[in-house]
Amino acid sequence: MDFMKQIDVKDIENIAIGQVENREAGTGCTVFIARNGMRAGLSVQGGGPASRESQLLNPLMSAQYIHGIVLAGGSAFGLNAANGAMQLLEERGIGFDVGVTRVPLVCQADLFDLTVGSTSIRPDESMGLEATRLALESPNYRDGNHGVGCGCTVGKIRGMEHCMKSGIGSYAMQIDNLVIGAVVAVNSLGDVFDYRNREMLAGLLGDDRKSLSSTVEFMKRSIDVNENKFVGNTTLSVVMTNAYFEKTQLCKIAQMAHDGYARSIEPVHTSADGDSIFAVSVGDVKADQDLVGTLSAEAVSEAIIAATKNAESAYGYPAYRDINRHISGSHIHRITS
Repeated sequence: MDFMKQIDVKDIENIAIGQVENREAGTGCTVFIARNGMRAGLSVQGGGPASRESQLLNPLMSAQYIHGIVLAGGSAFGLNAANGAMQLLEERGIGFDVGVTRVPLVCQADLFDLTVGSTSIRPDESMGLEATRLALESPNYRDGNHGVGCGCTVGKIRGMEHCMKSGIGSYAMQIDNLVIGAVVAVNSLGDVFDYRNREMLAGLLGDDRKSLSSTVEFMKRSIDVNENKFVGNTTLSVVMTNAYFEKTQLCKIAQMAHDGYARSIEPVHTSADGDSIFAVSVGDVKADQDLVGTLSAEAVSEAIIAATKNAESAYGYPAYRDINRHISGSHIHRITS
């Protein structure tokens, strides 16, 4: 008997997603809003994160709920997008009541897309406000080159001339009354694989820019420190569940969800990535923490595949659907010793 069924990530209740992108500039943001607040945890495994209010999710901090999460491009320059989200949430009366007003608690993590379209145009307050408005009024989440996925690329160890276009992807599942979902913006230094069969889907391109190469094999050619290692990376995720968990448990679930990165991206969690996962609880279903962590990792892997396969070629970078025409059926497998 199959106990699990796939659902649409947009069907997860008590959380809404809005997206805005500037296609000419090659950047955007994706905003997750919970009107009544959401319990949240965070696990950062990469070496170069760009974030805002991440300490709110430390179990030692007093805040038990947050109201929004922003995933954006623009590297640290894009962190202003959360100001726009806060402005609109305050106007709508959403936030922590401090007597004289309500203070929305909004966390943010950014990825590096400054080399894709425009170096000088980044997500700002207006983009964060508009994405928040859409989340509240007309949720518009889509996989592919949308929101923060607009400027995502993968396989950048040799620079942008050898990388591929990626995007944002989602996956959600239901077992009985338990719901778990993930949204992932895939912007990795490493290559992307189908975790089921180790087929390489996207990543480092060969010199002809029509065939797939291997980032790990390229790195093996020299054991010297690579001073010019490309640092324009970071894969970001939000894992959502209607199971009831507190902040400490959600931090552990977020940590377990990183297994989905490890199965699907190679190399991953490098010093040149800022890989981060938020885990949020938006319900009161009783469920085993380790089960939810395990299934979150699976949802993350599936969302990575969705991000890769729904991406469209843009800015001169080919996507999976185009490269696949040239190499249909070919596989690149992990090299083991």
